[in-house]
Amino acid sequence: MKRCLIAGALLAGALALTSCGGEKSAAGDGTKSGGKAVTIRYQLWDSAQLPAYEAAAKVFMEKNPNIKIEISQLGWDDYWTGLQTEMVGGTAGDVFTDHLAKYVDFASKNQLVDLKPYIERDNVDMSIYMNDLEKLWQTKDGKTYGLPKDWDTIAIIYNKSITDKAGVSADELNSLTWNTKDGGSFETMVKKLTFDENGNNGLSPAFDKKHVANYGLVLARSDDRGQAQYSPLAYSTGWTYTDGLYDSNYHYDDPRFVDTIKWMKKMQDEGYLAPYTEIANGTATIFNSGRSALVFDGSWMIGTYKGIQEFDVGFALLPEGEVGRRSMINGLGDSIWVGSKHKEEAWQWVKFLASRESQEIIGSYGVVFPAIQSGVDKALETYKNKGYDVSAFTIEATTPNCTFLYPILDNSVEIGQIMQRTFDQIFLGELDVETALKESNKNVKALFNK
Repeated sequence: MKRCLIAGALLAGALALTSCGGEKSAAGDGTKSGGKAVTIRYQLWDSAQLPAYEAAAKVFMEKNPNIKIEISQLGWDDYWTGLQTEMVGGTAGDVFTDHLAKYVDFASKNQLVDLKPYIERDNVDMSIYMNDLEKLWQTKDGKTYGLPKDWDTIAIIYNKSITDKAGVSADELNSLTWNTKDGGSFETMVKKLTFDENGNNGLSPAFDKKHVANYGLVLARSDDRGQAQYSPLAYSTGWTYTDGLYDSNYHYDDPRFVDTIKWMKKMQDEGYLAPYTEIANGTATIFNSGRSALVFDGSWMIGTYKGIQEFDVGFALLPEGEVGRRSMINGLGDSIWVGSKHKEEAWQWVKFLASRESQEIIGSYGVVFPAIQSGVDKALETYKNKGYDVSAFTIEATTPNCTFLYPILDNSVEIGQIMQRTFDQIFLGELDVETALKESNKNVKALFNK
């Protein structure tokens, strides 16, 4: 999973941003340690990013000998469960990688430090972040709970051995269209790339949906946001989750959204989309084993997919819908736990992580696209040296109106539970699409009327 934010054009060539004077590296003279060494515990979930952050911490500690950075890493599920438990128990780390889907709930429980006074005191230049990423960490009441560190978009990842076998070119994959009525050329492509055990593809009258050897498409189990599942398709119809950030007027019952989910259910039932029962633990088992030609996923997964030994992968643009091509864009940030006993030192670390110097270090590892342009340039250079064509992600990020914001909302935990249960019922055939979505939308809205 698990990410995505910004709206509009991002990178350069197309992405040149003005560098700013006034940005400072973290300095040790602002701490309250009185010469005594202070340990700041920093938590993150992505093991692929760990080496980059260890390198950034080394530079920071050289500049701040009175602050030691101790980094811990846990997988996604264990990370959030453990973090919440530790916060309640008073043992959480000082600084942690935060997510747009999570921080509003943390803030509502008074578990995060408001960074705005520190930002104003130190004159931190917030204009250095691409496409107003910093605003995503600012709440309705004017507080700031994180500083930006990176961004990501969604693209099609394709198994080159299957697309080559089917005679499909990269140009074809980059020019697909989609609609809710007949699925457009995207549906045709998914069928073409689906093969049964007798070698018939999904376009053949002899195709046997009960004995599929490899599916044309696999999508992760849908949650309330569907970042790398339904969201690129639904948004390309003109649908939106709500009427804006923090808005409570949800549209899961909108006919355009209903028709999007109906299309997905139809594709599953006809044997072209990997069934829900096979993706309980994500898409990796099916795609990585060569049992699916296509999958939607985020730019943070580039290295993981390129690490598959059995076949090579490529990255293609999302299909273009009725209102154009649409990708969710998300960004992570770093937050300070309110229970930290060393908030000043923690702030120095957060400020450094959000600086140009740190983000260029992170970018040079070629794992994510940092929130500052110069860091993106470093990442692109690294990807190029590895021979990776990642232009699908950056084209989407730089194309006007191609991206939409990861929804920031109140009651996110409860909404997630409602919609996860709803999608389980739909794709397991327990409820029809329209009835299920109308009821769930009513239940989501009711959360805001308590």
